[in-house]
Amino acid sequence: MILHISDFQGQLIPLSEPADTLGAPATNPPFAIGGAAFLKPWFETYKSEAALGKPNNDGVIVLTAGDSLGASPAISAFFGDTPTVEIMNMMGFDVDGLGNHDFDKGQDYLRHTLIPLARYPFVSANIVDNAGKTPREWSRSRVFKLGRGVRLGIVGFSNDDLPTLTNPANLPPFHVTNPTAAAASTDAIVAIGHLGATGGTLTAPTGPLVDLVDNVSNVDAVIGDHTDFQVLTTRPNGVLVTENFSKGTRFTRLRLVIGPGNQGVVYKTADFHEPWDIGVTPDAAIQARIDDLNTQLGPILATVIGNSPKFIPNADQCGNSDGRTCESLIGNVAADAMRIQYAAIGVEFAIMNSGGLRTDLTCPTTDNPDDFCPAYTPPPYLITRGQVLSVLPFGNAVATLTVNGAELKTMLENGVSAMPAAHGKFPQVSGLCFTYDISAPAGTRVTSVVRQAVDGRCTGPPVDLTAAATYKIAENDFMASGGDDYPVFAGRATTQDTIDQAVADYITAHSPINPVVNANGRINCTTSGSPSCPVLIPSP
Repeated sequence: MILHISDFQGQLIPLSEPADTLGAPATNPPFAIGGAAFLKPWFETYKSEAALGKPNNDGVIVLTAGDSLGASPAISAFFGDTPTVEIMNMMGFDVDGLGNHDFDKGQDYLRHTLIPLARYPFVSANIVDNAGKTPREWSRSRVFKLGRGVRLGIVGFSNDDLPTLTNPANLPPFHVTNPTAAAASTDAIVAIGHLGATGGTLTAPTGPLVDLVDNVSNVDAVIGDHTDFQVLTTRPNGVLVTENFSKGTRFTRLRLVIGPGNQGVVYKTADFHEPWDIGVTPDAAIQARIDDLNTQLGPILATVIGNSPKFIPNADQCGNSDGRTCESLIGNVAADAMRIQYAAIGVEFAIMNSGGLRTDLTCPTTDNPDDFCPAYTPPPYLITRGQVLSVLPFGNAVATLTVNGAELKTMLENGVSAMPAAHGKFPQVSGLCFTYDISAPAGTRVTSVVRQAVDGRCTGPPVDLTAAATYKIAENDFMASGGDDYPVFAGRATTQDTIDQAVADYITAHSPINPVVNANGRINCTTSGSPSCPVLIPSP
């Protein structure tokens, strides 16, 4: 049996979620779910069931397939994600893959600080050096001896767009080869990897994960990650494929029955489970470690630095929960902070990639004693220093630089090039407003750009998008280094404060903050055919 969680991202403390059987959200209060101290007892329950009471839990593997580290809440990010590795040891993980966020602090930090702390191996067959070899810190695959003579081979693969989703300086001297070729070239029963579905349904998914599965024949099951999508189906080639929601709010139980002799896998099935915390006693040792971390951070990160008369979610104004298809309240706050904090040195415009924003800005209204927000009744909605750090966990800095009008247009074109697909490159902007035609070819979509007026409305004069005009802008250093396919401007950029500090200072200076998305907002979509524009819901 395999127990799997997807994209843990250092989510050591519980999240909250309405029960899916209790009616409308307005009358359905959320309950705590997940969190390391509660996941371990869930795992132990299923281990005991599979092992039929055997003390060594023979036949059970606990794993995840990358992005356990990076993009993490303050309780992990503040300590460089070392607590996540330590607590995953305590949770009993047996193997992990490698995804883009594992490289957020660079391959050297991953290889020499984080991986040495782990008592479990890492696998990726397609992150290799220039000689095509993996370093000693991870391997292409791993064979587990499960008792009764059973051996289970697990091969790992990483997402091939990894180099564009982390700072380009973070990966060399390694590079990413084709994941399908890597998975197909290794004898294994199960492949785990940081690719996911991007469309379709639970049983009829589409996307990179499915493309890989349909082109391998040497595995019985493939476990995906990366896209926060639920998948459970068996493809025409007989390979079972599954993926689950992220951050420990679900886990997957995959069961393989291996026949005698050389029969191999004779039966396979998988199912999803919701690890509610109600009625579960948290693991004492893990909870004690979390309490200790919170004690260390509390005096700093629990400080209330501002408030808002409204809830400021990570979701955008078109309903994408990750804020990656439309203008968003949180994106406007972050971009405004980057522009206004550096207006004194001439910054006119700011652009922030939506993928750099990871959670709600205002504190949750359901109290969680393990986060850095107090119990309170809104309005106003409180904002703490720890909540800002959870929104911006990467440690990226504000980069200020001068670009010409043509370069500015290239940046905006890149930001909307993936539409209508949600992508972290989608831009949140300040100081300017732009219109794009979603039905035009990528690279030719931006049709107009105007300055924001003093009152914030999009009524200012046009922005000159030719090479003759120059503007001072702020972006993050990830983008300036070519991340998310933005132009490489690192050589001309000046590094300022970290973005989380700039945003925190802005909130402190301007609270109560009251961001809005007007009907004619900063980012306007038009279409002259297909696809159609996402539907914008103006904020109050």
